[in-house]
Amino acid sequence: MDSRQFFIDGAWCDSEGGTPYQVIDPSTEQPVTTITLGTRADVDKAVAAARRAFRTFGRTSVEERAALLGRVIEGYKARMPDLAAATSREMGAPIGFANAAQAPAGLGYFLGTLKALGEFAFEERVGKARVVHEPIGVVAMITPWNWPLNQICAKVAPALAAGDTMVLKPSEEAPSCAMILAEILHDAGVPAGVFNLVNGDGPTVGAALASHPDVDMVSFTGSTRAGVAVAQAAAATVKRVHQELGGKAPNLVLEGADLAAVLPPTLHGVLANSGQSCIAPTRLLVHEGQIAEAVAAARGIMEATRVGDPAEQGAHIGPVVNKAQFDKIQGLIQSAIDEGATLVTGGVGRPDGRNAGFYVKPTLFADVTPDMRIWREETFGPVATVTTYRDRDHAIELANDTEYGLSATVSGDPAAAAEIAPELRAGMVTINGWSGGNGTPFGGYKQSGNGREGGKYGLADFMEVKAIIGGPA
Repeated sequence: MDSRQFFIDGAWCDSEGGTPYQVIDPSTEQPVTTITLGTRADVDKAVAAARRAFRTFGRTSVEERAALLGRVIEGYKARMPDLAAATSREMGAPIGFANAAQAPAGLGYFLGTLKALGEFAFEERVGKARVVHEPIGVVAMITPWNWPLNQICAKVAPALAAGDTMVLKPSEEAPSCAMILAEILHDAGVPAGVFNLVNGDGPTVGAALASHPDVDMVSFTGSTRAGVAVAQAAAATVKRVHQELGGKAPNLVLEGADLAAVLPPTLHGVLANSGQSCIAPTRLLVHEGQIAEAVAAARGIMEATRVGDPAEQGAHIGPVVNKAQFDKIQGLIQSAIDEGATLVTGGVGRPDGRNAGFYVKPTLFADVTPDMRIWREETFGPVATVTTYRDRDHAIELANDTEYGLSATVSGDPAAAAEIAPELRAGMVTINGWSGGNGTPFGGYKQSGNGREGGKYGLADFMEVKAIIGGPA
């Protein structure tokens, strides 16, 4: 595999007019590899390969596709160390975390999809009609850098299971794990043209994929701003647009909760992956009677978090992915200070002893109000805010006071939390935790997107539904 090449129609090939792009190690700010940013001609070539392959792959049996997924799973397991190393090097996840969470997250989608495929009802009777699920066709996939394998496999696995063919544009910030995955799929016997990979940026390759007349569906994970651009580009061809976008998740801590018990597992979601998770429960909502205790407990957690080299083993967090992300986080931290929030710990600048790399101090603010930028905007860094509420209704109002609706967390008594969960406008509500479960639907309300990934829900979203009326019973 040459990092400058693309995987199209079952083989690595050179770009048609692309430009070189250096991938930067965020811990050193030095290049680690060079890829090629592709062109519209590259996209046309990849889509044509996928369209040809669909003629036969779209007619394969469930049993054939299940066997294929099984081979992919075995190949993925064998390459886990390579996948983790590439992820750690390019997006800054500590190697221990990459091995324990980043690489396994992608495997989890293949395992969950294989299980769902075996249980999925591809056909049912509705009165005198036969209703069938069929592959949708050629799927364009545009994925981000923060959990690269997780978000790639959340699309590739159900597409393969459904009988779709695909063209993937991974993030140019963390592309190597996707290129390793291309090797895994090829070695597992995925037919030529079923999976294609074109590296590139959003304005060129992403836009070309979203607007391409021979693409039947575009599945995008990324920011809401970019998601709007993808939807606009796709509108002219009326293709299906499947989006998982931004989040600004609340962590509603119930009055009287045992803070020492409930805060560590939920604040872990703000710190894990250096805060670069769309479901990070960054808005801590605490009853006004427990504010002092909550701030003290949260401060202890943030100050106990070590920031270190991603190449080293240990329970530390690494840098954020690039300078643009670092600068955005620094700007939001400064805006909170300027707008009157109380800086409890952390703040602007790199941690002590770090003169290079995009490292961010674990930061906690108190006295944050809904009129502040840091309440409204997705920070995507190890930054948490604390806001007080008066009563149950006020807490729910604050939790829902966001344009996003990807996830929400409720901390405290599980029974009381379960009663509040239906009132939270989010696609996932977690209780005394922050991450999802295998096979569950993942996706958002409001400006966090549309469509779902995971299990039978993701499989259904990568298929069309057809009613056949008038045939034999």
